[in-house]
Amino acid sequence: MKKTTGERKKTMDFKAAAKELVSKMTFAEKIAQMQHDAPAIERLGVPAYSWWNECLHGVARAGAATVFPQAIGMAASFNVDRMYEVATAISDEARGKYNEYKKQYGTTPMYHGLNFWSPNINIFRDPRWGRGHETYGEDPYLTGTMGTAFIKGLQGDGKYRKVDATIKHYAVHSGPEADRHSFNAAVGQKDLYETYLWAFRYCIEHAQPSAVMGAYSRTNGEPCCASETLLKKILRGEFGFDGYVVSDCGAICDINQFHHITANEAESAALAVNNGCDLNCGTAYKWLKTAAALGLVTEETVTVSVERLFEARFRLGMFSDDCPYDAIPYDVVECKAHTELNRKMAQESIVLLKNDGLLPLRGQKKIAVIGPNADSKDVLLGNYNGTPSSYVTLLRGIQEGTDAQVRYARGSHLWDPMTGGWDPRVGDWNEHPLREAVLAAQWADVVILCMGLDPRMEGEEDAHNPNAADLGDKANIDLPEVQQELFRAIAAVGKPMVFVNVSGSCVALCEQDEKCGAVLQCFYPGAEGGHALADILFGKVSPSGRLPVTFYRSDDDLPPFCDYSMENRTYKFFRGEPLYPFGHGLTYSDIKEEWTDEKTAQVTNNGPYETEYSVLRYEWIPHKNLCGYQKIKLAVGETKTVKF
Repeated sequence: MKKTTGERKKTMDFKAAAKELVSKMTFAEKIAQMQHDAPAIERLGVPAYSWWNECLHGVARAGAATVFPQAIGMAASFNVDRMYEVATAISDEARGKYNEYKKQYGTTPMYHGLNFWSPNINIFRDPRWGRGHETYGEDPYLTGTMGTAFIKGLQGDGKYRKVDATIKHYAVHSGPEADRHSFNAAVGQKDLYETYLWAFRYCIEHAQPSAVMGAYSRTNGEPCCASETLLKKILRGEFGFDGYVVSDCGAICDINQFHHITANEAESAALAVNNGCDLNCGTAYKWLKTAAALGLVTEETVTVSVERLFEARFRLGMFSDDCPYDAIPYDVVECKAHTELNRKMAQESIVLLKNDGLLPLRGQKKIAVIGPNADSKDVLLGNYNGTPSSYVTLLRGIQEGTDAQVRYARGSHLWDPMTGGWDPRVGDWNEHPLREAVLAAQWADVVILCMGLDPRMEGEEDAHNPNAADLGDKANIDLPEVQQELFRAIAAVGKPMVFVNVSGSCVALCEQDEKCGAVLQCFYPGAEGGHALADILFGKVSPSGRLPVTFYRSDDDLPPFCDYSMENRTYKFFRGEPLYPFGHGLTYSDIKEEWTDEKTAQVTNNGPYETEYSVLRYEWIPHKNLCGYQKIKLAVGETKTVKF
């Protein structure tokens, strides 16, 4: 994408300012500025600054914030306009917080700055990867377009950047978590460009993200944060990226400690900087002075990186007094408009997988809400999250959304079969929660089962994860056995059942599909998740989400987790029959699509409900490939023409 004359002038102004400032720095000062905790240079008027910040689905780790649905849930909306609105709200809150921090404290330490290490645009190639719910799913086109909308909403549109977006983790990264510091992802050129790099290129060409974060692992033998192929040849050469590159945290030290490509930190730091990694999250770059003394890196190379970093800070308005974003007040944090937007995005993130007419619920006088996720705050928030001042669990949302009598029973622990131990969130293992759940089901007219996983069971590398077979990854895609026991006990009661699966990834739901009148996928729906679910269950809103990943019947159908070939993976290449395919999602209405040609569809709402609806366009090259989607709203009886 070519820049206009005006855009080139703005860029040159920031470049020139950065070049002038950096020219006044000593070599030691330059090196210090390449570490994520950059110290002040008082003689030059440069304040201390931490580059580390997160906003995957809301401003994270900085206290109160609007917590939107986890990224995978927002992808299920198939709505780039809504994603842009969400990202705009997030960047408003980020600026409001930053402005108040500067006003009150004068400094911006970790999680208080303007450089955000989001979004995660890795491809969710295998449902066993623990961090897959941070992504936008398994399809490169969906990932690229959702990522573009998110980046644009974060960065704003003007002379200055509102905040910096960082696309990660570059590249070819999706587990295993336990081996990520030493793993080598071996991948062919077709999969590299068509799957793993496609969204990176799309986002760079369509949204100009400020930064790219490298992955911990190697790709085809080269450490990602120091790869000449990935960083110099492809990212800057082929993709034309002109922003700055940041390492994942500790990844430069991994090059010698775990990849064994170099002998020590000085060699690792030099290799990374020479190949274009400008900023180190970690401590390795303190060895750059030694590396220079050994002739491994030059001051000129270091200077290029430091100039990129200060160009970014100038573009954020950090050294100016005319940045319009400095006027954004702290009052925007968790404001009413953002809460309403959060509820709307949560509604669109819920996917109706099956419905035999049980939903929406009408006229039931006694409802049993059963399951370990029903009253859980954890499942609302996902990971890399902020702290909501108020939140609505699924149980509370159901209670507030109906005049029916609601009885709650936890039924089981999330994963522990209750053979020992104590969990302060759920009580003593000597309880008999299953018996209470059966009694609730026998009493009720309908049962709503809120089950699945939570972020403790799938996530980033974590040695303390109580259910992690591989430090964050999942050993399989089954429901935990204790929940399977609960489900079968409730099914044996014989009451109509709505199954609400809460997870950030595919879970094998064959038995639930067979025995339940309705099945919904809720992902991790954010602070307004309970309200959104109730809106769907009781028919206030027709569901409109679609699956951004394939729901397989069993992980026995999948290749080995560590195999990075796309053969027999995702909707494009899977040879089996999935339980619920990518893009699947029902509404409460009767929608008919008639394609008049390859790029035009007539879409009619023949049912009794107003609904939003995503039209998906595929091509065959020769495999099935998503190449377009549009979200529309249809009144009862309305027909709209959708053109691609």
